[in-house]
Parts: sequence; C-alpha cells; structure tokens
Amino acid sequence: MHCPFCQNPDTKVVDTRISEDGHAIRRRRECPECSRRFTTVETSILLVMKRSGNAEPFDRDKVITGVRKACQGRPIDEDDLKQLGQQVEEDLRSRGLAQVDSEEVGRAILKPLRELDEVAYLRFASVYQNFAGLADFQSAIDSLREEDESPDRQESISA
Repeated sequence: MHCPFCQNPDTKVVDTRISEDGHAIRRRRECPECSRRFTTVETSILLVMKRSGNAEPFDRDKVITGVRKACQGRPIDEDDLKQLGQQVEEDLRSRGLAQVDSEEVGRAILKPLRELDEVAYLRFASVYQNFAGLADFQSAIDSLREEDESPDRQESISA
C-alpha cells in the first residue's frame, strides 16, 4: 500500500477492525517515511458470471429490483425486499467463492422468496426456470402444497 502523502511504497498496519456487516476490513496505517497516518478499507468482490460469459460484481440492488417485479401487487414492503437481498448475498458469500454463476444467484433467491410470498415465488420461478406452460406451473404449485403438508412444515407453523 502506497502512502497517499509521500507515495512511499511501504506502510505499516497500526490497527485492524472488521466492519459491522463482516464484509470489509478497516485498517489504520502509518508511513515510516513521513510518519503520517491514513485509513484503508478492504472489501472482497463477489463476481457473477453471466450467461454471456461476462463477469460483473454482485449487486444486491439488482436482486431486489428483480424480486420487486415478482412482488408487484403483493403485500410485501421494502424492508422485506432489503432483508431478502441481504439473505441472498450472505448465502452466496458464505460459500467462500470469489465467483458464482448467475444461475446460482437465481437459486439463492428462490428459497427466501418462497418463504416470503408463494405467489411472488411462482412469478419469479416462472421466469427464472423458463416455465413452458401450465404443466410447469402445476408442478411448482404441487411442490408448494407438498411442502406445506409435510410434518416438518406443520411443526414450524404451530411453534
């Protein structure tokens, strides 16, 4: 790390702290040449590989925007969407990978969206999974019903 004041290429780390969200590291540094101190913030970038082959940084706002379209007209507020976006990002980052496919992002959205609103889930899944017709919708609805009727689901609902 170069000193921003004298451009010395060697600096010393004086203090290191992890940010509240756990995704950034704040370091206080000191230059041994000019003795001035400065702060750096280090973050890791999660890259998303698009179908086209291009890579772009993960953007939580893009997740929220995509899910917002599926939630249109549903009783879901903005805080719920923000929380879903955070869940998706945490899920993807917890995998410890520097790069994920866009399909992985879509799959990471499906589970929390299903828990949030089943109609929005069906809307999103129909686009994400390229439903071809009513049979695909019926299969997804049957899957939702099976999960609702499972003993584990009943226990968590009554708890």
